[in-house]
Amino acid sequence: NLDFCDSHNMVAFLHKIKENKDFHEVIDFLLNSHIHYSLTINPTIYSAHIRGFWDTAKITTVNKVKQIEATVENKSIILTEDSIRSDLHLDDASGIDSLSPKVIFENLTLMGYEGSLDKLTFLKALVSPQWRFLIHTLLQCLSQKRTGWNEFSSVIASAVICLATNQKFNFSKLIFNGLLWNLEHVDKKFLMYPRFIQVFLNNHIEGLSTSSETFVPLS
Repeated sequence: NLDFCDSHNMVAFLHKIKENKDFHEVIDFLLNSHIHYSLTINPTIYSAHIRGFWDTAKITTVNKVKQIEATVENKSIILTEDSIRSDLHLDDASGIDSLSPKVIFENLTLMGYEGSLDKLTFLKALVSPQWRFLIHTLLQCLSQKRTGWNEFSSVIASAVICLATNQKFNFSKLIFNGLLWNLEHVDKKFLMYPRFIQVFLNNHIEGLSTSSETFVPLS
């Protein structure tokens, strides 16, 4: 009885219109970033495919490397951090996966963060609207979160800082760790990353049925 979450793994709206004119600079930045494809890829999502994946997915380890194995329509698929990187065109194998608290605090101060910096969770409302737009896009499109959109973690803070300072952040690892988390927390498990799972299935399994109901991610 796993559920989709409408505000999770959304398609980023990166079209410049007069209503979002204050964010055109951020939109241009994202359109030219290495995460553009992962933000905007919008496959037709078949509910049966996503349910089949999460109903059968399990974590295995091969040569000390974690991977996820699943079966969809009697066809197997294996996901790794590297396959995610390739399928989502992220090119971030050498990217940073986290920054030290000191670096995060220093950079959030430079970004004008208005709250106290004494813990590793932060509030989106305490930065300017432009930074808020960028953080919100990462939270709803690329992170594992499905609620609590005002709060962001040190990992998302690291991602924002890396983007802002022209450093490569390892989004592939962030996404793969989210998939692992979903399998390890059965009591909180949901149909995570439907856009990305459908891309993985389309790229690695031929002849999947397209007769089931579809799920349309919001943008």
